Amino acid sequence: MPRESPWRLNPLTELRAFLRAALVTPVPRDHRDPAPVLRRRRLVSGVTLVVGAVVLWWSLRLPPGDPWFYAWTTVLAGLWVGGAFLSGRLYLGRGHTRAGDYARPVVQSLALGLLLLVVFLGGALLVGQIPWLAGPVNDLLDHVRFASVPIVLVITVMNGVAEEIFFRGALYAAIPQRWTVPATTALYALVTIGSGVPLLVFAAVLLGLVCSLQRRVTGGILGPAITHITWSAGMLLLLPPLLEIVS
Repeated sequence: MPRESPWRLNPLTELRAFLRAALVTPVPRDHRDPAPVLRRRRLVSGVTLVVGAVVLWWSLRLPPGDPWFYAWTTVLAGLWVGGAFLSGRLYLGRGHTRAGDYARPVVQSLALGLLLLVVFLGGALLVGQIPWLAGPVNDLLDHVRFASVPIVLVITVMNGVAEEIFFRGALYAAIPQRWTVPATTALYALVTIGSGVPLLVFAAVLLGLVCSLQRRVTGGILGPAITHITWSAGMLLLLPPLLEIVS
């Protein structure tokens, strides 16, 4: 019997298989910290989380175009990364492949980030029609409109990687295993509440959940970091012109 061409496979079946491999079925691994390392990880992660939340709140309170915005967001990225590496060892992780073995989750994470981007941009078409939701988002995007886009893009990518190194690296490893996904998702969202942008908090919940599930599957930070920066860079470049079109 001739083998069915992969181009004729049901797209929904392919999508379900992809999401199962990326977000549901863990790759075998054993990354358990000894008790002294775990205590240090929890202490360092807790302090870093509190200080980082304050720095994020302060940086988002700066007026658009203020040069201190660049400085404080760079400090924030350094804080996340520094706290993560002080807490203990971090892992890149591995993902499932179509061949049934394991590899660094690069292509899989790029695809997941693009899928998230499509979902969010589709939602932006609706948000743009609701003034009380679109207003705070536009205020936040003024940091892009009144600043150098290349510099903001570099800062966005830098902070995306830094956030994953901390939230899906150090903080994830500091939390008891049964609570890792809901706890890191909730804490990541709570940190963004100070921004005063409801949709940013919602985005943090959805992005945090996807990246936490990736971390559970792959056992490392590489996959979540790639997904995060794919989504955040795409939103930075595509959301402002999209909102201008629909407003």
